[in-house]
Amino acid sequence: MPEVSLPVPNSTPIVRRTASKSTIFASDDGTFHDMKGVSMPTQAAAAIVPSPIFLWRFKVVLFLLWGVFCCKISWDSVMRMSVDLRDLFLYEAFLYYNPLLLVTFTVWLWGVNLWIFSQSWVNYAKVFDLAQSHLTYREIWKCSTWMTIVVPTSMTAYLYLYSHGEVSLAAFQPVLLYAVILMLLISPFDIFYLSSRYFLLRTFWRIVLPLQAITFADFFLADIMTSMSKVFSDLERSTCRMVNRQVATIAWFEADSICGSHSIAIPMVLVFPYLCRFFQCLRQYKDTKEKNCLFNALKYSTAIPVIFLSALKYHVLPENWVGFYRPLWLISSVINSLYSFYWDITRDWDLSILSRVFLFKSPGLLTNLLYGRAWVYYWVLGTNLILRCTWTYKLSAHLRHNYITVFTITALEIVRRFQWIFFRVENEWNKMTQKQNLELIEAAKEEDRLLGSAAHSV
Repeated sequence: MPEVSLPVPNSTPIVRRTASKSTIFASDDGTFHDMKGVSMPTQAAAAIVPSPIFLWRFKVVLFLLWGVFCCKISWDSVMRMSVDLRDLFLYEAFLYYNPLLLVTFTVWLWGVNLWIFSQSWVNYAKVFDLAQSHLTYREIWKCSTWMTIVVPTSMTAYLYLYSHGEVSLAAFQPVLLYAVILMLLISPFDIFYLSSRYFLLRTFWRIVLPLQAITFADFFLADIMTSMSKVFSDLERSTCRMVNRQVATIAWFEADSICGSHSIAIPMVLVFPYLCRFFQCLRQYKDTKEKNCLFNALKYSTAIPVIFLSALKYHVLPENWVGFYRPLWLISSVINSLYSFYWDITRDWDLSILSRVFLFKSPGLLTNLLYGRAWVYYWVLGTNLILRCTWTYKLSAHLRHNYITVFTITALEIVRRFQWIFFRVENEWNKMTQKQNLELIEAAKEEDRLLGSAAHSV
């Protein structure tokens, strides 16, 4: 093969002949080499690669087809069961999978939060003190997409196998799913966003044992946990059944069952996030001596009688519940809801930011919809008050087996919490920027004072 020495232009490292099949390519030593019939034209190679829009549409179509397939299989499986067994089995199946579905919903909403923050002036990474390798909203949505696929697929397999008589294989489905999720979460290998997983686990540990100074990420995640207390309760009940081999059975419906509705573990798990937040407030008061920390701790303590009075329904006579304990439960519920609503508006959100909502980097759809709109102000206040009350109502014991209602109210509470996140994070960013501005002003004054003192001495 003849070798032709030519200078290599920086702008065109690869040159192709259009009149023949031969291709001239540049090597590292600055020479061109002629190779015939090796590579195809650039236009043909580009034509083979599909466009990103086509790939996105193709994925959406596959996702919808998969959803229809799962719904069809699940519906046919449920219809194969007898009418008297159907409701009991659906309640049990829903208990295993509804906490994971709600966690998936939470991850989706967190991605929405990060996307909005990325479009606004709020530097959420600095607020949470995140590393440069923190997950973006695209990566969060990628995780939630996989969760949306895996969890309903496992639920479909559970329904199909049970309805076709494969009880042992059906019972294995939720156990396998929970085990895989746990292993992925605690895996020490550098896969599946290791640094972000360990940041989450460290934060959980700091919440459970508030032995260090409380950071914004610590009490922020603890606040989210209070909205997901029912999710943790269902996770505990599901794990209890798996450990005691009660999956795909109805033994847990018995009153004396260790995993039944009478279990004392249910109110203990429900109250756990509130206790964590309560002790965080006490720790903050110890570090800062601010009285607001004590008032905040009092707010979380008002949830404790709501939860335990509700649990008493299974342990007292019906006439005692109706005549004495239920009025106490209603009073404690009203106090908790109104106190929490007041604190959201006046402390967490600082009220004044609601008239502005968000200041985006560039004009766009969200800017036109939200900026300075009075309806947003009333929407936030109204929905926060209503959902605060419904969340407390959901803790009522008589709704424990009404799983569709409980699931809906829990999902709405998660929506309320992630609506709360927008204003809470922006308020924290406002405080940080104001503090930085004050520090700069003080530094400038100190510099002027020193310069003036030096000039006086001269």
